[in-house]
Formats: sequence, C-alpha cells, structure tokens
Amino acid sequence: MLLSATPLTLGIAHASMALLSLNRGVQCSMFNLQSSMSEMSFWDHLDELRSSLIRIAIAIVVCAIGAFVMKDELFSIVLAPRSSDFVTYGLLGVEPFVLHLMNTGLTEQFMIHMRTALYAGLLVASPYILYELFRFVSPGLYQNERRYAFWIVGAAYVMFIIGTLVNYFVVFPLTVRFLGTYQVSPDVANMLTLQSYIDTLLGMSLVMGVVFELPVVCGLLGRMGLLTSSMMSAYRRHAIVAILIVAAIITPTTDVFTLLVVALPIYLLYEVSVLIVASLPKSKSLPKPSPREGC
Repeated sequence: MLLSATPLTLGIAHASMALLSLNRGVQCSMFNLQSSMSEMSFWDHLDELRSSLIRIAIAIVVCAIGAFVMKDELFSIVLAPRSSDFVTYGLLGVEPFVLHLMNTGLTEQFMIHMRTALYAGLLVASPYILYELFRFVSPGLYQNERRYAFWIVGAAYVMFIIGTLVNYFVVFPLTVRFLGTYQVSPDVANMLTLQSYIDTLLGMSLVMGVVFELPVVCGLLGRMGLLTSSMMSAYRRHAIVAILIVAAIITPTTDVFTLLVVALPIYLLYEVSVLIVASLPKSKSLPKPSPREGC
C-alpha cells in the first residue's frame, strides 16, 4: 500500500506546489499591475508640475495685485523707518529726524511700486507656495522622509520670517538713521533716492533672513554627523569674531552700540544652534526605508 500510494502522494505534492506557484505568480502579477497603475508616468508628473506652477503663479499675482491696490498701506510700512516716529527710535530715545526721499526718473516711482508689490505678494503667498511644492514632492517620499522634510522646511520658513522682522525693526532702522544722517561736512546735504532706500531694505532683509537659517543648517549638519556641539564649543571664540565681522558688514556704523545690537541676535542664534546639535541623538542615524521584497 505504501509503495502504491507513493506515486499518488508525489503527484498530489507536485500539483500542490504547482498551484502554490501559480497562486504566487497571480499575486505578483496583480501587485505589479497595481504598482504600474499607481505609479505616474513622466508626462503625468510633468503635467502635475505644470498645474502646481500655474496655481503658484496665480496666487502670487493675486497677492501682488492686492498689495498694488493697497499702495498707501504698503508704503506706510516700507517708509516707516525713515522717520523718528518709528517704534524702534521711540524705544531708543533717538533725537527727532526725517529723511526726505527723492525721485530721479520719470517711471521710477511706478516701477518701484510694481516691484515692491510683487515682493509683498511673494511674501504673502509664500506659505501657499511651500504647500504646493511639498504637495508635489511628498508622494515620492517615504513616511519618515516626509516627516523630516515637513519640519525642516517649516523651521527654515519661520526662521527666515523672523530674520526679516529683526531686520525691519532693528537692523535696518539703525542703518538708515546712521547712513541717512551721516555728513562729512555741513555744506554737503544728503539727497537719498527712493530706489536706494528700497534696494537697501530688500537686500538687508534677504541677508538677515539667510543669517537666521543658522540653527536649521547646524541642525542638518549635526543630524548627518558632520557637526558636533563639542566642535562648536571649541570654536566659539572664532565664531564670535566671525559674527562681529558679519555684523560690521551688515551695519557699517562706527558706534559700538549698533554693532552689538546686530551681533547679539546672531550670537544667540549660534548658542541656540549649539543646544540643538547637542540635543540630537549621538548614535542613532536617520531611519532607512526597508526595501521592497521582489516577486
């Protein structure tokens, strides 16, 4: 009986193995079909990118038009630091002064109005721009990568806004007061143009926004293991010298008070960066996504 049952048993075993192989093949085919259906082609990605860029452009244009229409409110904010009525001068007890700006071109005021409105629209629409970019990129990221990208981009955006606000309320007013009222001789009067005023404001806002990204950059370098808190503590004196040089470049003034007012926030950013790097895990690296099992 055992001998006669052996061929039957072997046949059943072979048939079972064949059915299992067929079932696995069907499952793999279904998985590949679903994967191919879920994955977008190159042209689909290009079309999605085009749609995102169109929505971003519409948001910027709408916000810029709103800023252009609100001309009085916009330039009351932009031109506020040129007068001693500004809040920063009131807190510091600055002597009364007013800087009179002049226009030297026929179309200069209109072009400055358009450019300032465009920058204001870009600033107002920036949260939506980041949302659209993150919405386009996030499907190609793993869950952990999506989480890290969200926090990094969010922190970078917040720090840039803080940097521009520090420039508007602290750095730029002190610079305008010093350079705008500086005279080599009473016989030489300052005739400042609106163009130079706007260019200085926008340029310094960009510089301070980038400087305030220091904690984010140090956090990324520390997460990758390229920077440690002990290294930053060891080179603290070198960092202080570099901070004073940067502060002197940003605010080319001769008084020590203004230099320290600008250098102090940057130094605090450095100390915050040291704490951020020290709080990062020492040996734990970024989690790696597990590879998919092949069929």
